[in-house]
Amino acid sequence: MTKLLSIAILLGFSINSAFAAPITLKLAHDLDRNHSVSKAFEYFAKDVATLSNNEIKIRIYGNGQMGSARETMELLLEGGLDMTKGSSNLESFADIYKVFSLPYLFKDKKHHDAVVYGPIGRDIMNSTKDKGFFALSAYDTGTRSFYSNKEIINPKDLKGIKVRVQPSQTSIKMVELMGGSPTPVSFSEIYTALQQGIIDGAENNIPTWVNARHIELVKVYSEDQHTSVPDFLVISTKRWNSLTPQQQEIITKAARDSELWHGKLWAQEMEQARKDAVKLGGKIVKSNKEEFKKLVKPIYDEYRKNPENAKLLDEIENASK
Repeated sequence: MTKLLSIAILLGFSINSAFAAPITLKLAHDLDRNHSVSKAFEYFAKDVATLSNNEIKIRIYGNGQMGSARETMELLLEGGLDMTKGSSNLESFADIYKVFSLPYLFKDKKHHDAVVYGPIGRDIMNSTKDKGFFALSAYDTGTRSFYSNKEIINPKDLKGIKVRVQPSQTSIKMVELMGGSPTPVSFSEIYTALQQGIIDGAENNIPTWVNARHIELVKVYSEDQHTSVPDFLVISTKRWNSLTPQQQEIITKAARDSELWHGKLWAQEMEQARKDAVKLGGKIVKSNKEEFKKLVKPIYDEYRKNPENAKLLDEIENASK
């Protein structure tokens, strides 16, 4: 939005604030404070306060204080929470979100951005209002790869390894097809699960491996880049409908502002994380991506059985042309 529009929002809110009582919205997530998306939520909260002259406040409960990603989504749908972070777990609440968990969905970052931040992504984000929620913004979290204490160059190297996955049936099936043993664990519990041997490794981006201190326990990051699942800022439809049009406009603007801010932060964090990984004794190796890619074809075959899914997948593939 333009600077002029931002000023107009501020002036308009000052004039009309007497007609809308100050409100506080609760936002819960399972990320630690060092995570880039956690920082983006903090930026969003400050922006909302500024744009509304402190008439709208966002109270954040991070690091799993109000439960896992699935638990906070359930709480949101029950009316006990206003906002939360969604990712691959959203496919349990709306089938359309399964598409983002498909392995090797995007050809490159340009393709990812064209889909997620273009009409396709926005349509998906707005398509679930009748299910009790929708997404205000999306945050690029790069590509996800495996990390453990051994190099995973080829699928045979993954055999028998207990890999932490997100609570997503697509993610679970992917790891199974690749030869690993998928183990759903809440993000806030990964470090402890690694310590106790509940899992042998996980799959995520490099900044998470480093900044969440998982690198202290597992030293090898094997880049197969199997998925690129965005994080989403999700809001309750019921709570959204209770807001005035002006309050909705402010929250929408702040959410989009946080998207742009996070995009710049993410680029910096990716570069820094690679440097920090070396300093911390970590090792980054390239996996044979094509060998892993061959194994996940059954996921696509099953997904395409639904005509609507097949149409969406075609649209996504065409977005790279």
